[in-house]
Amino acid sequence: MTKNQISWLFLGFSGRVSRAAFFLAGLLLAVLQALVLYRFTLAPEGSGASGVWALLFWGMFMLSAFSSVALGVKRLHDFGKSGMFAFALFVPMVSILAFIVLCLYPGDPGANEYGERTNAPKQ
Repeated sequence: MTKNQISWLFLGFSGRVSRAAFFLAGLLLAVLQALVLYRFTLAPEGSGASGVWALLFWGMFMLSAFSSVALGVKRLHDFGKSGMFAFALFVPMVSILAFIVLCLYPGDPGANEYGERTNAPKQ
């Protein structure tokens, strides 16, 4: 995977993404958030390290929130739906169900209005 493909996967809104790519990218974001949070909890309270890890956690949180929307939009595009429904990933209690549905619901087998194939930006 090239640098452009990775930036498209986590930051782009055009195109389509498969169930597996959506799940694995979401899992990676969750693991990175957990790692930063874990490191923050290990830092002594009030220390400089604590402040750095807190700042890194908030930065990671903002990046993963943005990336979750981008991934959700592309996943919805894979089965021909508008990306506006991606914000359901942030509604408590609905978010877990929405994530599971996006991981399990099959995409369109061929081209649709959002792209020719999955795991690629719209050409």
